[in-house]
Amino acid sequence: MGGMFSTKGRYALRVMGDLASHDGWVSLGDVAKRQGISRKYLDHVVSLMHRAGYVKSRRGKSGGYCLTRKPEEYTLGMILRAAEGSLAPVACLDCTSDELCPQIENCPTVNIWRDLSAVTAEFLDGHTLADIIAKDPSAQDEETVNSAHRLC
Repeated sequence: MGGMFSTKGRYALRVMGDLASHDGWVSLGDVAKRQGISRKYLDHVVSLMHRAGYVKSRRGKSGGYCLTRKPEEYTLGMILRAAEGSLAPVACLDCTSDELCPQIENCPTVNIWRDLSAVTAEFLDGHTLADIIAKDPSAQDEETVNSAHRLC
């Protein structure tokens, strides 16, 4: 499995975290450089955040992007839903479409996926953008880095 979230969702968290950690209007070019993400791709991700009302933009020399709320007012779930559309781990539980899986009544795994979906949503909705910016990635200890590698 390549991962539960696409690059769009992961980059949405990174760009929102970057904006949250800088005061005032922030150039998307500066965010792209700091985050090592292409400017073109960030344009797409930020447009999703703008459409959700999470960022505002201003043109011109002193323009850029900024958050519309305080970092503690954004849950990670809100940001990921705006980027991904759904947090459902499997398509049959994706409530953003009107189609129901024809096997859902007889599926032996649906309860596992439903429970995973609930745990994921509870975790992501229980953490905010402020939690991301409070953690300095350069200050990670060796145990944190090693435990991340053990997950693979």
